[in-house]
Amino acid sequence: MVFSSLQFIFIFMPIFFGCYYAVPYRFKNAVLLAGSLCFYIVGSINHPEHIILLIVSMLADFEVGLLIEKHEKRKKLFLSLGIIFHLLCLCLFKYWNFIAGEIGSIGCVDLTLNIALPVGISFYTFQGISYIADVYKGSIKAEKSLVRYAVYISMFEQLIAGPIVKYSQVKQELRWRNITVKSALKGLGIFVFGLGLKVLLANPLGKLWSQTCAIGFESISTPLAWMAIFAYSFQIYFDFFGYSLMAFGLGKMMGFKLPKNFDHPYTSLTMTEFWRRWHITLGSWFKEYVYIPLGGNRNGSIATIRNLLVVWLLTGIWHGAGYNFVLWGLVLFVILVTEKFLTGKFFNRYPIAGHVYMIILIPLTWAIFAIDDLGNLGVFFSRLFPFFGEGVWSVFKYDFLKYLKLYFPFLIAGVLFSTKIPYRILKKLKSPAIKGIILAVIFAGSVYCMYRGFDDPFLYFRF
Repeated sequence: MVFSSLQFIFIFMPIFFGCYYAVPYRFKNAVLLAGSLCFYIVGSINHPEHIILLIVSMLADFEVGLLIEKHEKRKKLFLSLGIIFHLLCLCLFKYWNFIAGEIGSIGCVDLTLNIALPVGISFYTFQGISYIADVYKGSIKAEKSLVRYAVYISMFEQLIAGPIVKYSQVKQELRWRNITVKSALKGLGIFVFGLGLKVLLANPLGKLWSQTCAIGFESISTPLAWMAIFAYSFQIYFDFFGYSLMAFGLGKMMGFKLPKNFDHPYTSLTMTEFWRRWHITLGSWFKEYVYIPLGGNRNGSIATIRNLLVVWLLTGIWHGAGYNFVLWGLVLFVILVTEKFLTGKFFNRYPIAGHVYMIILIPLTWAIFAIDDLGNLGVFFSRLFPFFGEGVWSVFKYDFLKYLKLYFPFLIAGVLFSTKIPYRILKKLKSPAIKGIILAVIFAGSVYCMYRGFDDPFLYFRF
């Protein structure tokens, strides 16, 4: 079950929120836990081992937190065991088949297993590690209520694709949260707006990318290649941004304030700024639990470069099992180090140059992220930059005109909604009636598209 589905909107949400608002306050955590587990069970109905893994992970973290707090002299041991448990689960379910496949490709025994990737494992794994690490550091007290801890990990609005929520960010709200009609309606409006970004923008733009892939990169022109990768860049942004807004809105409807996950990253001047504004909670997690413990930038330039290399290799690997993710992480590392020591000040000083730089760089890095076959990736780049391959005129065809006519409005909307302009306009609207009409139109259009089957799963569910 996904947020952008008729089942979630017209069955799950009415039943869940009807129960959630009806019960006395002391039962709201129990209703939220039951609803979250039902949500996850429905999404994992063909893989009961996934729900077992989630429950075991929650129980393990809860117990490890208590042991760390109780046994001061052995707390490092318990922290290590907790982290090892999470990493082993992640490696088994997410990376084992890739590793086994590579071993098998060199003529060794086939070690692949018939296991599917549990939905949300990358996100709830990081939340569990952050919790036990914070208990170890003494920045939070271990949670004594299993129900409250289980709610923290399993809240359905953030369980599947984040944001990655630290326990300290919701600690007080797990005990008491102020739920008002005004905040619930505002949360519903945010949910609807995020739904529109996902269904009305991300999905159509994703079709252009998937159609280009279906044609085959060796058969497309340079203009179509650039159109397609810009479409993918907008798709992944509005897909994930839309989900994050829906998660934030659902949290607000329940009395939670989830952390912000996006801050208009496509208006950045450098890739360094981009990654401070894209998937903010993931970047914060790596900074706090990897980069700073390694020493951050406190031990000179060489150590800083080493620490950045570790962070970006792990960032690439976290997103998936494939050489393209490793390459993507390495490319970002090179870009960020170059900006840190050479080019960053220039692009910040001259905004026009910075924007041009990012307009080119963002889609190129997403191409590496999107294309998992390195051979196909090379072909695609030869279409993006034909003067390195067959020459400009040999690949300049008029195939792009057909797709330009179909997708031009969505590409323009992608550019517009990746800036701050429409959001500033919405904030300036004082009339609740006008806002309501706009949201009603967005909701009706989204429901129509979902009814007609114009919907796709969220991209980040696969990570």
